Amino acid sequence: MTAFVEPIVGRYVHMDLPGGRFRIHVEEAGDGPVPLLCLHTAGSDSRQYRHLLNDPQVTSRFRVIAFDMPWHGRSSVPADWRDVEYELTSDDYTAMVLGVSDALGLDRPVVMGCSIGGRIVLRLAREHPDRFRAAIGLQSGAAVAPYYDRDYLHRPDVHGGEVCAAVVSGLVGPAASPQDRAETLWHYAQGGPGVFKGDLHFYKDEADSPGQLAAIDTGRCPLYLLTGEYDYSCLPEDTLAVAKAVPGATVVIMEGLGHFPMSEDHTAFMTHLGPVLDEIAVAGR
Repeated sequence: MTAFVEPIVGRYVHMDLPGGRFRIHVEEAGDGPVPLLCLHTAGSDSRQYRHLLNDPQVTSRFRVIAFDMPWHGRSSVPADWRDVEYELTSDDYTAMVLGVSDALGLDRPVVMGCSIGGRIVLRLAREHPDRFRAAIGLQSGAAVAPYYDRDYLHRPDVHGGEVCAAVVSGLVGPAASPQDRAETLWHYAQGGPGVFKGDLHFYKDEADSPGQLAAIDTGRCPLYLLTGEYDYSCLPEDTLAVAKAVPGATVVIMEGLGHFPMSEDHTAFMTHLGPVLDEIAVAGR
């Protein structure tokens, strides 16, 4: 039997955020000069970036960092979590990303987010272009039309973990390996009560207007949009519409990939993300 120890290091950061003081779990790997701050999808956690954190082609040039949002993964919840309904808002999400970046002392990181993370990077690029040397939106759209009843995600007569995993199971690309498909869905099955539903408040009830998208200055913060074609939550057309509205944005539609490219098929994902990271590294902004 052989054993292998991954280079990923986990730590906790205690910090004040909207909603209280939280203990935030942070994982990182690499000692490259450019910080790469990664944001997970709704209802999941930083384990989605396990492959990127283990890729020496990335970690040799980037300090890769991924954290669990409050209520997610190994981060803490407020003391009254049983008595309140969790809802993620754009304001809280923005403050959270900026707060984690400040707490870790990151110098103008590249921010990369998927799904809800792909949405919030649009606001970060627009409102805080000098805080980030580039923004990468995965499965990034300006709005999502409701296509199922979210109340089923948090009901006493429905197993929340099983239904959350079932809802997203069709969003995994068909070429994903059985192991990566299983892990991607298991992260959803392990989510806390009502957390996925609360994240979707931001994703489905808040949207970026065409005017807001047009205000993104890609000369100050370059914007890269990468979207898998097998995605009915964020259609390729949704990302193409964002790219059309943002002058100077770079867009790539990733054939064969679904809603979780970093978690479901790292090799295929890197054929698209690799050139983007190369460009950012060479620019050295």
